[in-house]
Order: sequence, then structure tokens, then C-alpha cells
Amino acid sequence: MKYPLFAAMLAFSATFPSLADVLTIKKDAPKQYVVKKGDTLWDISGIYLEQPWQWPELWQMNPQINNPHLIYPGDALSLIYDEHGNPRLVVNSGYKKLSPHGRITPKGKNAVPTLPLELLRPYLAYEQAIDAKEIAEKPYILGANVNTKMNTEGHIVYVKGDLELYESYAIYRKGQEFIDPNTNEVLANNTQLVAVGRVFRKGDVANGVPASVKLEQVKQEIKPADFLMPAMDGQLLPAYFNIHRPDQAVDGIIISSVSGLREFSTMDIVVLNLGSEQAIKEGHILDIERQSPTVFDGRNGPRYKEDSNSLEKLVTKTNEFFGAEPDEDTKVWHMPKEKVGELMVFKVYNNVSYALIVKNQHPIRVGDFAVIN
Repeated sequence: MKYPLFAAMLAFSATFPSLADVLTIKKDAPKQYVVKKGDTLWDISGIYLEQPWQWPELWQMNPQINNPHLIYPGDALSLIYDEHGNPRLVVNSGYKKLSPHGRITPKGKNAVPTLPLELLRPYLAYEQAIDAKEIAEKPYILGANVNTKMNTEGHIVYVKGDLELYESYAIYRKGQEFIDPNTNEVLANNTQLVAVGRVFRKGDVANGVPASVKLEQVKQEIKPADFLMPAMDGQLLPAYFNIHRPDQAVDGIIISSVSGLREFSTMDIVVLNLGSEQAIKEGHILDIERQSPTVFDGRNGPRYKEDSNSLEKLVTKTNEFFGAEPDEDTKVWHMPKEKVGELMVFKVYNNVSYALIVKNQHPIRVGDFAVIN
């Protein structure tokens, strides 16, 4: 299944406000770098900057090309400083012959992208986070023209819903609940694409007539109650992202990882309990923080709460319930949170969002905080 957004995403870009953070070049940054196949602008900027998401500032002045995205494997990049002392990356015209207005030899569509788009593609095309109430209002599968668990291309499925004739619809399955750890509220359901089909017979729910959809692509078993959405709903993202830190304070939590692993790292994708209702937008950069463990300092000396024996834990829980210290000789030290990484939000729903980990000093875990102080 092909989506027009992927072509647009090859122009994946970002702009910064004029008063961006001051750029600091790494001490070991090279004066020149030759672009390799597989590089991204993010990777290259990470060679020069502690904060790769500031890459548009690094590329602000480029006398050879108007679009910093249009660099290619084999190009040599030089680090220079403008008249104000600001660092800039430019294509080294002495290394490869360039025209002042463009390249002499067209290079097709192999320009270096901002981020490895293949990592994001499944979460643009195949997964969505949708409110349960919204799912309940969608048209859904009643059955098929054959009594089989594995429908294939060419089979017909019948749908309860008034669908648009000849339109293409994506069929999704309701999956894992995304739960807010603070309130235990179900924020949304993860949904996965199972098939795509085209309507050839309109339905009439009022008169008990199902819509008929011919399957064009099938990814997995289609089940009764799987629901339908227009194929492009939720698929479109802006071709240009305004990558920046939010103007307001943000206090969220990583509530899930799409990998299902216990720990994850740079370029892994996570789910946050933050969405448009919390003023989160695509392109927001947030810090990842982790709560340092609580320490009890008492007669036996400092110890972590987790290292207490069973009796101490029982007494502690009882005293904490009543708002008291663990015992009269013990002081509780509540340690601060510490930064362990950064992430970039790339897809936003009402109360949840998908984000890409772009930097980490330690393995990232579910329960870590996504914040701007």
C-alpha cells in the first residue's frame, strides 16, 4: 500500500525561531566531513552538536545550495564561522565542482533525509492511537462472503455502515489500551492495520443492508468487529516540522514502547500520555528524566527504600499512609529527577502521542518522565 505522504516526507524539514539556543560545537568536531550513504542530517549534526535537533541553525547559511536537505553521499561538508562567530556547515565547493545555482549532474531522489524515515513509516501507515468512543462509532465488519478465518485479496467483506461508493477504506483492529499511570484512565487504544479494501456496494444501515467491500490488500486475519476508516485518515503529516521545545512547561510519562522490550534506546519509538489536549505538537523536543531512588537514613545508615527488609517496608507503608516518617530515627530523602535523554514527538492524538528517542545517556524505560521545566 503506497501513501503520498512518504514522498512528502522525503522533504522532512524543520525551522527554528530566530532566537534559537546558542550553538555549541563539540570539541572533537571535524573541520570537514564527507557524507556517507545512510547518513541523515540528524546524524551529521550529531557529529558537530550536543543537541542534534538544532541542525537547522547549523545549516542556516549555505552559499552552494538553497535547500540543506539536498546533500548527497560523497559531498564534503566544511565547518565555517560567519561574521558574527556563528558556526555553519556548508558544502565544500573545492572538493566537488558545483554550480552557483545548482548541481551540474542531477542526482535523483537520493538526497540525505532528516531522519531515517523507515523507522517512522510503520507508525505513520500501520498503527494509530484512537479513543475507544471514537472506535465505537466507526463502521465495522459483520462477516464475509466465505466462512473462513483468513480472507485474502479478492474476497468480499460486509460492513455495518454507510460507506462512500468506490472509496478506499483501511480496516483496523482495536488493540492494547494506553493507560495513564496517574489516573488509571484509558487514554486511547492502539489500533493496527489489518487490510485495505474498496467499496463497490453502498450500505443502508437503516434498512438492514450492509456495505460491500472488496479486499485489495490483506496483512493479517480479518475478524468480525474490526472497524473501518477512510484509507488516508490519520496518515497525513506536515511535510515540514517546526522542531522546537514547547513554550509551556510539560509534565508527562512514557506509558508504552512499541517494541515491547523492557529497555530501549536512540531511534526507538515510545508512547506518551500527552496529546493535543495538553498542547503537544509534532516536532516538540522533550527531555527524558528518571526519578532517582528514595533513601532512608536511619539507625542502620542510608539505604534505598527497595533494600529495606519486609518489616521495615510494612512499617514504612503504614507510616506513609498516615503521612509520617518510617520511624522516629529515620529521615526520608526524596531525590530529584535526572535527565537521561531526549525525544521528539512526531505524531499527536487527543491524549497520547508517538515520539522518537533522539538521545539517551542510559537505557530508557516505561515510566520515565517526558518533561519541559
